[in-house]
Amino acid sequence: MIASVLIILVSVALLAYWFRYTCVLILGTRTGKDRALEMATANGLRFHQIQGQLVRETPLAELPALQKALESDYRLLTYLFQHTAGLEVGGLTLEQRMLMLDFKAMGLICAFSGWVGIDRTRAALEEMSSILNYLANAMGERIESTLKV
Repeated sequence: MIASVLIILVSVALLAYWFRYTCVLILGTRTGKDRALEMATANGLRFHQIQGQLVRETPLAELPALQKALESDYRLLTYLFQHTAGLEVGGLTLEQRMLMLDFKAMGLICAFSGWVGIDRTRAALEEMSSILNYLANAMGERIESTLKV
């Protein structure tokens, strides 16, 4: 009985490690042309402004406002993905789905900011903005590919 529980716990830990490592690798890849800024400008998304230095300099009391802005951008991007599903065969890729799940996980980390600490909360917000950057770039690529046809 104890061995079974231990095996399950180790398996879950390894799965979580694999998931996080894969998400970090996906976010580390760069495409030839970055279309995220164009998508952010065209749709009024704020993640580009929030990304990087702003997250590091914002006081703790204002971090929930940044999180709400990122979640608003996320809702808009997922809406665009859902309503442009016909533009790409198969809809969302596995990488995009994994990053969407990672976005939700980072949102949970931000929700428990009192327990995880301010540095981890800031890192989670930066990762959330990186995920939005990736998704906006993917949406830009999707739109650009349909314009070429």
